[in-house]
Amino acid sequence: MTKRLFRLLRSLLILMALVVVTLIVARAWDSQRGPPLEVWHTHVPDDMQASQIDKADWTGYLKAEEAVFRDVRAEVVDKVEAQANALGNRYYAGSPIYPGKFAQDWNRSYILEPDGAPIGAVVLLHGLTDSPFSLRHIARRYRDLGFVAVAIRMPAHGTVPAALTTVEWEDWDAATRLAVREAVRRAGPSKPLHIVGFSNGGALALKYALDAIEDARLARPDRLILISPMIGITSFARFVGIAALPALLPAFAKAAWLGIVPEFNPFKYNSFPINGARQTHRLTTALQERIARSARTGALDRLPPVLTFQSVVDFTVSTPAILSALYAHLPANGSELVLFDLNRAAIVGPLMRNAADTVLTRILADPPRRFRTTIVTNVAADTYDVAEQVTEAGATAEQTRLLGLAFPPGIFSLSHIALPFPMNDSLYGMEPDKTQAEFFGVHLGAIAPRGERGVLILNLDALLRVSSNPFFPYLLERIDQAIASPRR
Repeated sequence: MTKRLFRLLRSLLILMALVVVTLIVARAWDSQRGPPLEVWHTHVPDDMQASQIDKADWTGYLKAEEAVFRDVRAEVVDKVEAQANALGNRYYAGSPIYPGKFAQDWNRSYILEPDGAPIGAVVLLHGLTDSPFSLRHIARRYRDLGFVAVAIRMPAHGTVPAALTTVEWEDWDAATRLAVREAVRRAGPSKPLHIVGFSNGGALALKYALDAIEDARLARPDRLILISPMIGITSFARFVGIAALPALLPAFAKAAWLGIVPEFNPFKYNSFPINGARQTHRLTTALQERIARSARTGALDRLPPVLTFQSVVDFTVSTPAILSALYAHLPANGSELVLFDLNRAAIVGPLMRNAADTVLTRILADPPRRFRTTIVTNVAADTYDVAEQVTEAGATAEQTRLLGLAFPPGIFSLSHIALPFPMNDSLYGMEPDKTQAEFFGVHLGAIAPRGERGVLILNLDALLRVSSNPFFPYLLERIDQAIASPRR
């Protein structure tokens, strides 16, 4: 019996090995398709790592950042020649979207100071493949209300996508701590401290707040604002590193990438290396473990109120994970979840998947809940006008308030990337303000192309995804209320 069992196990192991080898060979073959790697996919600038960041101050961080951008200019930009599609390449110095020619390069870290002495400080953490550009509207709002706003460029961002091939999430964690240190230094330790995190930055904001509960050396925030936070992602990311194994051989270097795409966005990478997905999986796994442990020990009772803005449908992060891995554990501490619903009056209604009709009931448990719940949805099924439907913490009754806002025709939902951008954002807005002093060479959010395949340098999916938020004034209104709320 033992011999038979041994032979069976050996056969299973051989079979599994054959399957793995077959998958790796198939991945190696598949990676050879598509465009070749360019210099921005191969040159890795020498960005600061966690051990260095923890010893640095803001001045030192900016000095190192400047050196990284000089390196990218010398090793990438200066080596890109005028060629086909060069005008649509952010790394071609002659392109209208080259960030180095703008009045301000929003790929870099920045600080916005109020006119007088700051009444508080806010730290703004951008998302993966993103840059500090994405939170500049919210940073300006805080600045106008008297806060000093510190927006840090996360290591491996704002430069070249190749930088993401070697970064580790601990580097971003250290950068978060540095940004908080600088914010507290500028405003003073007795002033309110807020942290705003978008996407991957939302995970970092929450991770920092949990660390600060246990580490007295870290300043504790008074409020967390999370926008499309990356609390959970697809389980596929757990195994994504296997797909990069063929890249150990130089001939299959492209296997280290999930996507090799033209870089037509001046403030966000389009190409995406496998290591980026791997690091987000490591971060969200560590975060979920920390949340669960803090819930068991009662440490979550000391977490500041969390205000989260999230689209009910999100292709990048898991909306259900926000509820199951975070809000299900939160105490009754004044936290709130704001959900932007599908456009129930969309003319494409017959083309929606059946699951769209029940998405809210599937992810949201029946009240009462320990947190305030707000749903921004159509007033009626035949109108684009929206209202907020509020269920207070501990209550079962729902209160409705008209917002004086509406879904634009043609939009059937918001998206992961849309929430922090107003409709008049020069780059991402559907209705860009052409009189703005800011112009970044292209109005990506306003492009609604119709034509034949194979003409544009980009995939039409990138233009179909809505990139600005028709309810951004409401988002700012709710942030204003959070700023005005008494400190805990």
